[in-house]
Amino acid sequence: MKFIRFAQLKMDAVDEGVVGIITNHSWLDNPTFRGMRQSLMRSFDRIYVIDLHGNAKKKEVAPDGSKDENIFDIEQGVAISIFVKKPGLERGVWRGDWWGKRLEKYKAGAEQTLKSSKVERLELNERDFYFILRNKELEKSYGSGWALAEIYSLGGAGIVTAHDAFSISFESRELIARFEKFRKAKGDAKALHQEFDVEEKTGWDILRGWKALSQSPRKTADFVREIAYSPFDSRKILYEDHLVWRTVRKLMDEIDDENFVLLSSRVTKDEISAIIVSSAFRHKSATRYDITYGFPLYTRSDSRRIENFSPPFRSFLDARYDGHHFEAEEILGYIYAVLHAPTYRRRYAEFLRIDFPRIPFAEKREDFETLSRMGTELIEAHLLKDFPRRGLGDYHGRGDNSVEKPRYVEADERILINDAQSFGPVPKEVWEFHIGGYQVLDKYLKSRKGRTLSLDEINHFAAVADVLAFTIEQMEKIDDAWRKAFPDRG
Repeated sequence: MKFIRFAQLKMDAVDEGVVGIITNHSWLDNPTFRGMRQSLMRSFDRIYVIDLHGNAKKKEVAPDGSKDENIFDIEQGVAISIFVKKPGLERGVWRGDWWGKRLEKYKAGAEQTLKSSKVERLELNERDFYFILRNKELEKSYGSGWALAEIYSLGGAGIVTAHDAFSISFESRELIARFEKFRKAKGDAKALHQEFDVEEKTGWDILRGWKALSQSPRKTADFVREIAYSPFDSRKILYEDHLVWRTVRKLMDEIDDENFVLLSSRVTKDEISAIIVSSAFRHKSATRYDITYGFPLYTRSDSRRIENFSPPFRSFLDARYDGHHFEAEEILGYIYAVLHAPTYRRRYAEFLRIDFPRIPFAEKREDFETLSRMGTELIEAHLLKDFPRRGLGDYHGRGDNSVEKPRYVEADERILINDAQSFGPVPKEVWEFHIGGYQVLDKYLKSRKGRTLSLDEINHFAAVADVLAFTIEQMEKIDDAWRKAFPDRG
């Protein structure tokens, strides 16, 4: 981005010229770069972008389903951009897309010109100025839904510690012991960084945190709070405003065991993420590559709990179903079902990657109720409250329960954690199940490499395996209900 800006500054100082550059392609459709795209359109009369794709992080494939390769040995996709400044030219932005094998892209780059290459003029939306080709029919049907940020009154990004290994632990006792020692340590910034192996970071002052904690009359244990670290992996955080970089207290203080929160993302490099939790959450809790946002079901007002839906949305929904007033839990169940409908995810994949998910609402009340019931069942399972047990992930073998190098043995449907102990059976589709870029079971075990699993962790792992199997089956049922509710969006 710095090189593009440098070139733009040079071109702003002359009457005409051309800039050609090859860069990361993320700026074409990332909301963060809206202002950059708008600024470039002011500086240049014509902009051509050819997206070479090949983004391994997004797991891009060609439109025909064939393999799509990067032109370099990197994971991030690439784009060619040509910026033209010449008074009198028809102004606009044109885009082309090259998919397929690396050699095919090399050949196209060597042989084609802007005239011979297939580029289309973009109709830009001033809301975002995305440099992307849009399916107008799909965009219209998707845009008729309500974005999560429009549905909920309160929502926001998760906690950022800036030093997870210091502020977060697997168990309360580990965390308490660490910060008891921290409170009693000498108040010297350099010594504290060294003793507790904490990297110095701009905007965070370890000495300020030490003073706040050591001078507080509260016990160390009073600062410990549960936090959703990644899907189905809860840990403990020392939740103190001066020790955690971004506590997001206004949001987190609304969340507890009786008030769960829907986690999703605004943009994603992977498939859309949606998971429900009943605790504080990290900014990467539900998304491996992007920022996790949370929307609690309720908020507090004058010591009362009120539903966290915006007035315009509530008015719309009540009118949608002839004045019937659905309860907050029923609405959340419906939203959760839609977010887990495979057809919805596939149909609107290009839009789900670039903004908060938009939720369409069924015309018929009975379809709403069916999806709501299925979504509620999935919520209960994801909170580990109510789900069918089927004996997946049983623990086998004798040993010290240490996680050495987790690996999956497909032939036996087993997950080995060391040479002698394993979990099984675990079907391949359960082992490979992803949420927000995380391979759930693999992530859980690899996060504990070098640790000894407790009995609670062993039992939890087996429960999660059952829950994921149920999720796979429930998503198929939800998809059938989705296609029935939206026959024109199958």
